[in-house]
Amino acid sequence: MTIVYVLAHFDDEYCALPLIRRARAEGREQRFVHVVDYRNPKMALRRRRETEAFLAGQGVPASAVTHLGARTGWFDGELHRHARPAYEALKAAVPGPIERVVTPAWEGGHPDHDICAAMGVKLAAERGGAPVDQVCLYQGKDLPWIFYRASSPLTENGPAHEMRLTAREWSAWLAAVGAFPSQLKAWSGLLPGMAMTFARQGGFRYQSLDPQRIGERPHQGGLLYERMFSVPYPLVRAAVDALAADGKAPWTTRRP
Repeated sequence: MTIVYVLAHFDDEYCALPLIRRARAEGREQRFVHVVDYRNPKMALRRRRETEAFLAGQGVPASAVTHLGARTGWFDGELHRHARPAYEALKAAVPGPIERVVTPAWEGGHPDHDICAAMGVKLAAERGGAPVDQVCLYQGKDLPWIFYRASSPLTENGPAHEMRLTAREWSAWLAAVGAFPSQLKAWSGLLPGMAMTFARQGGFRYQSLDPQRIGERPHQGGLLYERMFSVPYPLVRAAVDALAADGKAPWTTRRP
């Protein structure tokens, strides 16, 4: 039995580090699938190597890391255009029974993250109903322009599970961002936001992902990816609905 992480981008796994460490301590098998492609092949290779090195430090071998989107043209920011073939490839890449699925949160922060959440929920349902955990990356509920909250669970996603970390564990986690030198510009904004969230919450929080949530808008009001990436929610909604067209998806879309 395997814990499968369905992730959009290399470095998304950073936000799930406490879960990765807990699974390692419990002797769980873990598999990481990164779904999107990158327009620059050299950058794609560099980012993959950064992720593999980061995960190797957590006891995860490179053989457990799959770049599903390599050379597919499912480019970063455009996964909603390729959700169906990406899902079929995901099923083929992850054979056998699944213990648990971990995805980015259904939170309206990045369109690729929401598509991966839907793919993970569908995969879990088709493999015997494995539970799905969602890890918050960033979302902009009730905030203007491109402002966002990092690692801050949406109340719409239900109660949060809390993991208390020691000061040493916090320090090691913050320092581990250095494993991604190609993305330090992006993390220069995200990491302070994460630190502020954790200081306020007092611990790392993640949530179970109810399959029916995939049928709902992540939250009311404008979504961050609508403002920041100019991707309208109806495009993401259409891609998610297309995944459900075979009748096997465990959600029912609720129209406003």
